[in-house]
Amino acid sequence: MAVYRYGESIPKIGKNSYISDSARVIGDVTISDNCYIGHGAIVRGDYGKIIIGAGTAIEENAILHIRPDGILELEDHVTVGHGAIIHGKTIKSHAVIGIGSVISFDVVIGIWTIVAEGCVVPQKTIIPNEKITGGVPFKIIGNVQQKHKDFWTYGKQL
Repeated sequence: MAVYRYGESIPKIGKNSYISDSARVIGDVTISDNCYIGHGAIVRGDYGKIIIGAGTAIEENAILHIRPDGILELEDHVTVGHGAIIHGKTIKSHAVIGIGSVISFDVVIGIWTIVAEGCVVPQKTIIPNEKITGGVPFKIIGNVQQKHKDFWTYGKQL
């Protein structure tokens, strides 16, 4: 497990959380219980604070970072896809951030919201709960249905 102190800040890791030996968790980072931090992922709390809620998955090669003195919070059961770049503010529970997406500074992603693969969400955007977004830049392209919730709930159990 590659967990590093930055200055006086030491990452805090919850019970039953997996951190790949090729991931990097740095500084003021709190990872709750039952999380997954995949191979090559970087969770960099050097200039600000990062909080990762229970049951959240940060997949391979994703990068989480925050502006100086900022806070990035991922609530419970969030999925961050492979290679996504997150500089946001809040990603609410059960949200899904697609492969290769870019979430810029001060962005808020709603509960159960799905951000499609490769989507770019510009600074200070607030995406409401239960929306499906896609594009560069993003636009709302639909509403989350029960079948989407069922699929992602099933996926989290795996």
